[in-house]
Amino acid sequence: MPVNKYALLRYRIIDRKIGSKYNPYPNKEDLRQACEDELYGSDEGKISLSTIEKDLFAMRNESNLGYYAPIVFHKANKGYYYSDPDYSIQEMPLNDDDLEAISFAANTLSQFRGLDMFKSSEAAIDKILDRFNLNPKNNESEVTSHIQFETAQSYKGGAYLPVILKAIKSNKVIKFEYQKFSGGKKQQYQLHPYLLKEYRNRWYVIGFNPDKDSVVVFGLDRVAGSIELTDFDFSRQAGFNPALYFEHSIGITAVNDDPQRIHLRFSPLSGKYIESQPLHQSQKIIRNDEVALEVELFLCVTKELIMTILSYGTDVEVKAPESLRKQIGQSLKNTLKLY
Repeated sequence: MPVNKYALLRYRIIDRKIGSKYNPYPNKEDLRQACEDELYGSDEGKISLSTIEKDLFAMRNESNLGYYAPIVFHKANKGYYYSDPDYSIQEMPLNDDDLEAISFAANTLSQFRGLDMFKSSEAAIDKILDRFNLNPKNNESEVTSHIQFETAQSYKGGAYLPVILKAIKSNKVIKFEYQKFSGGKKQQYQLHPYLLKEYRNRWYVIGFNPDKDSVVVFGLDRVAGSIELTDFDFSRQAGFNPALYFEHSIGITAVNDDPQRIHLRFSPLSGKYIESQPLHQSQKIIRNDEVALEVELFLCVTKELIMTILSYGTDVEVKAPESLRKQIGQSLKNTLKLY
């Protein structure tokens, strides 16, 4: 008997929750809430505990699925775990029902490409559809011998997204330990979470830190252990606008400085790439001929902007402002000292 498409999607969510090292031992309510959040958003009451019980039974026992998942209930921690810590249904080959569920989900999303809320995800949706259309029978070796897709190792910190999103929606304070890349001891933080942002395969949470009395950014890949959703409510700062917070920034750094007119001159070849894929939404072309492409951007000077400019090497020249031109020049001089 074919498996319900939504059941297959729930199995994947349940598998991810039970296998999570960040939030181990989820109970039935945790699994129910995770499935409801991911499949239906804030529309509550769509999934019952009895549905989760049937899903757990199916994942353990049903031969047509072939999972035979080693799901065990831990009495002391009052939650579920895999007796084999390396087990995951993600490692199993997809069957026809899985492929049909993926196709169903991807094609459903594709119907909403034009909506504002999906614009940032259109590329991801298109990639899923491209992959499925090129490989409808899941013959991976046949496809990869002819086509290579760009891949990322993982989306760092993704396991924390459900609890943070729940805190954002309900205006609840979260608590966690954080280890900076620069070293030092782990520190405990409380945060009023406002926004989640993905940048270069890493997830970040932006929110108000009452200890610093300011809006700050935390990389989720530097969170140590779990994130606690507290019972304490918070009120958002009236001046914070998620749509505008990174309006004048490239990357994840937002500064209080005023944005500046950034004038860049690219070689003709690199200019073609910049023209076809702008560096920022504020980009305006002010010259485009056989000699050079010159663009103007309205941005704050951040570390990510500097790294982006430096990545083009001799194919780019900063024309203005003079302060940024000197900063890039000094970075290049420091680089030369290494060789």
